Amino acid sequence: MARVAATISERVRDQDMSDPECFETPQGRRIAFHLTCGAGPLVVFLGGFRSDMSGTKALHLQNWAERRQRAFLRLDYSGHGKSSGEFEDGCIGDWATDAAAVLRAQSGPMVLVGSSMGAWISLLLARLMPERIAGMVTIAAAPDFTEDSMWAALPDARKTEVKERGYTVVPTEYGDLKISRRLIEDGRTQLVLRSPLVLPFPVRSLHGTADADVDMSVALRLLEHAEGGDIQLRLVKGADHRFSRPQNLSMIEAAIEEVLARGEAA
Repeated sequence: MARVAATISERVRDQDMSDPECFETPQGRRIAFHLTCGAGPLVVFLGGFRSDMSGTKALHLQNWAERRQRAFLRLDYSGHGKSSGEFEDGCIGDWATDAAAVLRAQSGPMVLVGSSMGAWISLLLARLMPERIAGMVTIAAAPDFTEDSMWAALPDARKTEVKERGYTVVPTEYGDLKISRRLIEDGRTQLVLRSPLVLPFPVRSLHGTADADVDMSVALRLLEHAEGGDIQLRLVKGADHRFSRPQNLSMIEAAIEEVLARGEAA
């Protein structure tokens, strides 16, 4: 397996996990990321909505990569974690652009691991740079959620507030959420389940039957809609949206290793 060289600056595998590097996008956003050098393809973890790269799955997978001497990258979209910007100002298109900018600065093929919104970002990246994607693992995938879940669930009064005021604030179990008109309108330009979605590489999708945030019908819809010769969905009984229990983390590792092995055998 070829080694993936650091292409932005020299890095060491045991770098301080609290001190990320930053990449400035053409749009002027400073995106924080960690890159662990190792054997390719580069495994990229893409987190969810209001999540960041210090979450359980991201750090667990970095430890996995270090044990396996695999190249691994995790990042914070703008408005998330240690990257610049305010979360409320962002949208799906911005976050996909942020990820694409960092990944274009790396060399070689990639396996994308997308959690929740990160799965949607992964699917957008597969459209933006299809020649670079060697495989994909999705976890509790939430493609098109701004339209099918967020907007669809808003009462008419809230929708009117978004249209006229530019935003509305709704309570959630994770705290108040500001839903902006920009987030909704941009989301409509990023939808992946309304037009052909070709995934010509190994894909493994993991989804819990106890996911209270994204119904497993979304995973089934994605499976039915996507086109490709090696796409599998695995429903995990009792797993929730976080998919962060020890047995769930082991399933993510196994899925990544399976995708890597399929790519190497091709």
